[in-house]
Amino acid sequence: MPTQSENTPRATTRRRLLRAAGALPFGPALPALAQMGEAPAFLTQTSDTVAPGYQRDLLVRWGDRVTPDARPWIPHEPTVDAAETQFGWDGRIIGLWVPPAGADGVPRGVLTVAHPTVDPAMAFPGGLDQPDVAAVMQGASLLNVEKQRDRWAVVDGGYQSRRLTANTLCRISGGAAGPLGGAVRGLLAVSGGCWTPWGSLLLTEDNPGSWIARLRGLEPRFEDPRGFGWVVELDGTEPGSVPVKRSSLGRFGHGDAAAALTRDGRAVVYMSDRRPGGFLLRFTSRGPARMPDALDAGILAVARIEGERLRWVDLPREPAALTDTIGLAARMGGTGLVQPSGLALDADGALFLTCRGSPGAVPPMPGGVLQILPTGGDHGADTAAVATLLPSGSPGRLAPGGPEHPDTVTADGAGRVWIGTDRGGRVGAEPDMLLCCQTRGPRRGALFPLYGAPRAAAVGGAAVAPDGEALFAMVRTPGAEPGASWDRPGTLWPAFDSKAPPRSALVTFTRIRGGRVGG
Repeated sequence: MPTQSENTPRATTRRRLLRAAGALPFGPALPALAQMGEAPAFLTQTSDTVAPGYQRDLLVRWGDRVTPDARPWIPHEPTVDAAETQFGWDGRIIGLWVPPAGADGVPRGVLTVAHPTVDPAMAFPGGLDQPDVAAVMQGASLLNVEKQRDRWAVVDGGYQSRRLTANTLCRISGGAAGPLGGAVRGLLAVSGGCWTPWGSLLLTEDNPGSWIARLRGLEPRFEDPRGFGWVVELDGTEPGSVPVKRSSLGRFGHGDAAAALTRDGRAVVYMSDRRPGGFLLRFTSRGPARMPDALDAGILAVARIEGERLRWVDLPREPAALTDTIGLAARMGGTGLVQPSGLALDADGALFLTCRGSPGAVPPMPGGVLQILPTGGDHGADTAAVATLLPSGSPGRLAPGGPEHPDTVTADGAGRVWIGTDRGGRVGAEPDMLLCCQTRGPRRGALFPLYGAPRAAAVGGAAVAPDGEALFAMVRTPGAEPGASWDRPGTLWPAFDSKAPPRSALVTFTRIRGGRVGG
C-alpha cells in the first residue's frame, strides 16, 4: 500500500522539511554526516515519516486476524474469544525464522511479535479496564509471512500462525518445576526473545507484578506469581508445540534474549534484566545445544564490567539462583546498567545491548548501545571486550549525542544494527525513530534515521528479510501519550478514522527503486 506520506497535502510539506534539514537516502552521504556530526531531522506530528527513496507498507494491525478461526475486530465490543485470535494491542518484534526455499522458490518465514502491555485507557471504550480481555490481548503472535511478487505479506490463515496468551498451556522444567507441579497456564508480559541457532524460539517474560495485580481475582492461578517471569522455549515452527518455561535460566524481569553457540557446541543465552540498575546475564548449557532439554542444566553468570573489560562471574549453584536470580547476581558483584533492554548478535559474534538510560547517567556505564566482543570469538569465554557504540542522546538532539532512549536493536548481517527508540509516549521535538548504525570500519557509529514514528508511538524492533530488500518494524502504541485516552488519543494513526482508535502496526520498509534496505 502507498505510504501515508505520499498521499496527503501535509506529506508534501514534510518532504520539503526533510530535504531542508538534509535528509538523504542511505549511501555515500553517511561518512560526511558522521564527520559533520549532523543527521536528517524528523519532526513530531500525528502521522509518520519515511526517509526519501523509501516506502512504508502496513502488514497487520492490532485486532487483525492471526489464527484461521479469528473473529472480526469490533473495537467497541471486545471479547476474550475474539481477542485471543487477533493481533495484540502492543508489539515488539522478536525475530524472523526463514526455512530453506521450497520447490516454488517463494521466500517464506515465521515472524514473531511480543505483546507486552495493554493500556486500559487506550485499549477499551471509556478507558474502563477489562482484565480478562487484556490478558489475551497480551502475549505473542507467530505470523506466517511470504513474499508475494515484490512485497512481503502476512499469509491469511497460515498454518503456523498462532497466538500465545495468558490462557496458553505451558510446562515448567528445571529446578523450579517441582514446587510448581510441572505445569503452568499462561504467559505474561512477554517482552522479547529470539530464534536460536539450534532451531527453537525463546520468549522472555518481564516482571509480571503489574499483570498479577491486574488479573488477581479472575482465577486462582494468578494468585501465585512464581509461574511467571521465566524464559520460555518452544518449537515455533510446530503449531501444536507446548511452550516450556526453562527455570534453569533464572526468574526475573527480562528485557530481551539473544542466543549463540560456544565453540564446542553448547547453548548460550544472553539475557537483560530490564530495570534501572539491571544486569546482563548469561546461561551456558552443560551439554550440547542439540539435546532436547539442553537449557535445563548449565551455569548462570552475571557480567562484571570494569572499563573496557567484561568478566562473567558464575552464580552459586543453589536454589536461590533460580528464584532470587537478581539478588544473587547483586551479591556476586554484577555491574548495574542503565535499564538494559534490547539484545542482538551479529554474524561476526558481537553482542549488542541497548541501555535506555538518560544522558546524565553515572558510571560505570551510561545509557546508549554497547558492543561486546567475546574473547577469541567464543561465547563460552570467561571475558569479553566492551565498547560504547553509541552514547545516549539528549532530548530533541539526535546528533552528535546519539539516540534518546534506545530500546531495541537488530543486526542485519551487513555490519550494521537497526535501533528502535522508545520514550514511553513522551512527545518532544523529534519522534521516536528507527535508525541505522554502522558497527565497524571508519564509519562506525554513523547514524541515519529511516523512519519517524507517529505522535507518541515507539519503534518496537525490526527484522530483516532474507534478501535484505525489506525491513519489518513494529510501530507500537501510537497516540498513547501521558493523559491520552480512547476518546482523546494523540493521533488516530494509521487509518485516521474517527470511528476507530489508533492501532499498533507491523510495517515493512522497501526502497522505491528496489535494492537492499540501507544500501
